[in-house]
Order: sequence, then C-alpha cells, then structure tokens
Amino acid sequence: MKKFLFPLYLLSIVSTVSFSKSSISCLNLPAGTYNCNPYEFKILRKEDRRYIEKKAQLSKKTVKKRDGNLIQDLIDRYVKINEPIRYKGDDSGVDILDRDSINHYISMAQSLKNERESLISKIIQEEEMRFNQQQLIVKEHRYQQALEIIKAKKKSQYGFYSVKSGDTLSHIAYMFGMSSKELAKLNNIDKSKPIKIKQKITLPYTQEKIDSISKAKYVVKSGDNLHRIAKAYDLRVDDIIKFNSYKENKILRVGEVVKLPLPYRLLELKREAKAKEEARKKRLAQIEMRKYKKFGRHRLRVTATAYTSHRGQTDKTPFLAAWNNRIRPGMKIIAVSRDLLYRYGLKNGSKIKIAGLRGYYTVRDKMNKRYRKRIDIYMGTNRRKALRWGRRSVVIYW
Repeated sequence: MKKFLFPLYLLSIVSTVSFSKSSISCLNLPAGTYNCNPYEFKILRKEDRRYIEKKAQLSKKTVKKRDGNLIQDLIDRYVKINEPIRYKGDDSGVDILDRDSINHYISMAQSLKNERESLISKIIQEEEMRFNQQQLIVKEHRYQQALEIIKAKKKSQYGFYSVKSGDTLSHIAYMFGMSSKELAKLNNIDKSKPIKIKQKITLPYTQEKIDSISKAKYVVKSGDNLHRIAKAYDLRVDDIIKFNSYKENKILRVGEVVKLPLPYRLLELKREAKAKEEARKKRLAQIEMRKYKKFGRHRLRVTATAYTSHRGQTDKTPFLAAWNNRIRPGMKIIAVSRDLLYRYGLKNGSKIKIAGLRGYYTVRDKMNKRYRKRIDIYMGTNRRKALRWGRRSVVIYW
C-alpha cells in the first residue's frame, strides 16, 4: 500500500487535468451551429479536492516516480471527477443552451448590471445628501456656538450702574468719561425725562470696572501694581501716590484698597471741602453772635473801612485823635461816624465787638460829618494791611 502512494506534486497536476468533451466550444462557434460547450474544462467539486488533499496527506514520505500505466491506475483508483454544478449537459452529451437562451441570459445579466449600477448611484446620492445634511447641521451648531460666545463676550464687556439718590444723566456721564448724549443713545433714554432711583444704566465697561469707578476705590489683586492700575483707569501714578499718601516704592498687597483720584471724585471732594468750610464759618459766626448778644444789647450792620497814621489819611497830627486821645500802632481802636455818637449812643471809650474779628475795639476817634453808619478800623502804620481790608459790611455789637 505504501509503495503505491501518489506523490503530492502529481496530485496537484491531476487536480487541474482537463477533460474536454467532443462538443464544440462556444468561443469557437462556427456559423450555423447552435449547440456548444460553454466550458472547456470540467471544474472539480470542492469536496473532491478536499478528499484528494486528505488522501495525499496520509503519507509524508517521498515516492519515486512510477511509469505511466501505474500513475493512470492510481488516478483511476483515487481521483473521482464529477460533473460541474455551474453547467450540466443532457444525457446525450449535447448542450441544451441555444443562441436565444444565451442572448436572454446575457440581457438578464446586463439588466442586473444596470440595476446594480443605478442602485449604487442612488445609494451614493443618498449618502452625499446625508453627508451634506450632517455638514449643514455641524455648521449650524458651530454658528450657534460662535453666536453664544460673541453674546457672552459682549455681555461681559457691558455692565450696569444702579441710579442713586441725587444722580443725574449728566453726572453719570461725567463720572464714566462719556457725554450725556452718548449715554442716552446707548440706553434709549429721553434726556428731557428724569431718571429713576435704582434704574439700571448700561455702560460699555466691565461690571468690576463700573463698581470701582462708582466707588472710586480699587481692590488689589494678585499681580497688580500702581502702573497697571493707573493705566486701567487713565490716571497718573504720581496722582495715585499723592492721593493715597503713599511712598514712591510702595508695594501693594492683595486685598488692599486703593483710592482712585478720578476727576469726578476730586470735584466731589472739593465741593465737600467747600461745604465743610462754609459750615465751619457759619458755626463760628453763630458762636460769635451768641458771644456778642451776651456782650451788649445793641446790634447794627455798618460799613467798615481801615486807616493808618499817615498825613494823607488824617490831619497834621496823625497820632492825635479826637478828644485829644494819643494813639499808637498796635492799639485796637476805631473811629465812628457822628450819627453813631448822637443817635445810637456810642461815645468816647465805648467798647464794641466787630463780627469776624477777635477781641474788643474802643471808640477813640470820630469821622467826617458826611459819613453815615460807618466805622474806620485803625491799622497803625501798615498801609498794605489797610488796603487788603478795603471796604466790608460787618455787624457791630455794644
């Protein structure tokens, strides 16, 4: 049994042996002939090939070449050839396909090919449409995202100021370095109508900057310095240092509050200082009035001038007053008009109080007859002091 084993390379040759029939091939079909063999080679079944390969694998020994008869016997014994599945003729060995059938099958194949191509083109079109729709959806989504980013950025660039008691549109515009016309246009406000308390005014600044400007204060953050703060609020570093009483090498700490010398804030401070000064003067005047009321019963508003001991302002005896009173620089004396002597009861040696001046003044001289409700304050020999005094309206008490 072993010496009749078939070599592997002969089996591969046997598997491709052609067994053509005596019928004519369809490739060389002569005119007038209708029966032909469309397959010149018989195709082995897959099962037969596996069977042959399995038989060949039974032995791994190399077999010497045998003569032709023995190989033919081995082929007849082990190789089994069946009819192909794709085509089978009738029992007589004549092909059953004629020319019409071939044309019919060719037309069917062409129609199937056309249907396949149309289906493929339709699928490609649908895929392109779907892809385009997806691209449109993606573009729309990106557009919406871009709009949201722009709106968020725009929203972050704009803030609101809440109107307080005493605020006006012009005051708010001056506070933030704008014109009232621009501010009214930005908020669609009629300038002729007043704004309301707690009304929100839109401004082209961040909310943090609006709060800092409205309070004129800035809270230091990490990385801040005087130069950065001055640049952010259009100020000079020297003004910030002077306004906060800082040293030149001042180092800011996180959380420290820096007062901003903004123009509107400087104006407010100036007005506040002026109001405080007026209140102080008024309070002092009230105190003086209370003192004067305690001093005497009489009160009169007169015109006060000043004179010195010079011949141009007195007679030939500048240091000798009426009633032969000797005067000298440094004395607190006055000269009064004659109506104050005859009508209001003043006399030589009377002591009076002049509103706005400290101490008491004594009547030691009298003025020309042509003056009414006048007093002349003695300034010694200081002409400059007398000129600075000039002419004032004062209240005297006695």
